[in-house]
Amino acid sequence: MFDGFEGNLKLDDEVESDSALVIDSNSASRSITTQNLRTFGFGTVRQVSRLIEGRNMLESQRFNLVVCDYNFDAEAASGLQLLEELRRENMLPYSTVFVMIASEATYAQVAEAAESALDGYLIKPFSANSLGERIKEARQRKRVLSPIFEALEQREYDLAAQLCVERFESRGMYWLYAARIGAELLLRQKRNEEAAALFKAVVEAKTVPWARLGVARAHFADGEIAKARRAVEDLLEEDPQNADAHDVMGRVRMEMGQVDEARKSYEAATNLTPECILRLQHTGTLSFYSCEYDKASELLQQAWNIGKRSRLFDVLSMLLIAFVRYEKKQTGALQIALENISRFAEMHPQSYRLQHFKGIAEVLVTAAQGHTKLAFKMIREVHADVLKPAFDLEAAMNVMSLMARLLNVGFPQDEFETVGRKIARRFAVSRAANHVMLGAALNRSDVGLWLNEALNDTTRAAENAVDLTLKEDYKGAVESLLSYGEQTCNARVIELAGSLLKRHRSKIEGVKAMIDTQGVLSRRYCVPSTHIAGIRRSARSSGGVVIKA
Repeated sequence: MFDGFEGNLKLDDEVESDSALVIDSNSASRSITTQNLRTFGFGTVRQVSRLIEGRNMLESQRFNLVVCDYNFDAEAASGLQLLEELRRENMLPYSTVFVMIASEATYAQVAEAAESALDGYLIKPFSANSLGERIKEARQRKRVLSPIFEALEQREYDLAAQLCVERFESRGMYWLYAARIGAELLLRQKRNEEAAALFKAVVEAKTVPWARLGVARAHFADGEIAKARRAVEDLLEEDPQNADAHDVMGRVRMEMGQVDEARKSYEAATNLTPECILRLQHTGTLSFYSCEYDKASELLQQAWNIGKRSRLFDVLSMLLIAFVRYEKKQTGALQIALENISRFAEMHPQSYRLQHFKGIAEVLVTAAQGHTKLAFKMIREVHADVLKPAFDLEAAMNVMSLMARLLNVGFPQDEFETVGRKIARRFAVSRAANHVMLGAALNRSDVGLWLNEALNDTTRAAENAVDLTLKEDYKGAVESLLSYGEQTCNARVIELAGSLLKRHRSKIEGVKAMIDTQGVLSRRYCVPSTHIAGIRRSARSSGGVVIKA
């Protein structure tokens, strides 16, 4: 495959303090690569034979260099898919050098990725000298771009983005690599117009799929859904194997309320990358809310098998597995699901979300064991939080799923309706949200009625406010929205009140008090929502995305 190193080549003076990871299923080539890296001077060299082991190590430890084979015969995923997942989910420091080893047959796929995500690639067979030169070249690029990485390390994201844009505009060394980092930073900072402009400029300078998709993502983030859809459709027409594009199309279709079509988009992405943990969970979760329980269980169980030690695994997946096991009367397996959820909850006692999951699972186990009165008492403790700030759309779907199932063992219908209507009034913000909520509640016709009534009421409240603004009664418009928002905790109405205050504040008497009221409601009930399918980037907490340097 390749020969050993000829001579003694220490790459540079810094290499002795650096660490490297080799991911290769072939024991002979893995051993030779490991030995070569030690010869190059790397102070620490680790090696693993499976992608799942590599992912877990890269999530828990920081490496300066990764050398990864493209092909893993015993696994459905490839080394490139691992890299793309880690980059996409912001779990691999930009300063880490990633070198891919590929065969002639996979050259085209790897060469395309090398334009941005990869630091280098080698085609088999190759010499150790070639490996050393490729690593040396990649480390040089990291040094040239070190001001960007240092800014990221210090979380000075504005500065990092500025440096990336300057390098792109001047066409300095490694400008394409810098442009991708800069555009991603701008998107994460919600500087959507600037991100779109940078992506478009890259497309004009050098048409690459990631930049074209970036334009669509920027349009989506800016609320320009029709533009985003057209951009993704054009890309998929040329490249139907682009899993990232199917992902974005799924988000676009969810925003448009086309939940079934969105599920198909996520399924297409999952089929292309069958060991991608997040995609398995997105598709499995939407399958659950579409009442396709066998399919949901298969996908979510696979996500658990692959990702139980990964930060990409979301404990919601295990809770949905618990719901399926309750449906199938698999009491022993349901108990195991509770034990798994409890372990996560015990590791993170401060997480309301994980404690909520544990509470739901405990009710399921108690009911499955025939202790229905105790289960009803426990569920009342759970749904008491319906109007509390921490109780979000995901929690609402879990409670609706739980109550709908317990109706069959005597849970009071009137109590179900009282709680269900509160949930509907708070979370009926869009047809997509209603669709998923209805699926969570087993597609019950009464729940569908409550959700539609609540969405219609919310729409009327918004339309009434718009009518008042047309009559220049801006104060009355905001007052009506704030009153409705205080009664229902509905985020859509509270956000509309904020928008009107921002636009017409100079024309409203007593505006400061209204701004204060809207601010309190917004902080309580308008927290950034997760993906509507429920999956979050970290199973361990309810925190946001962290940009790693």
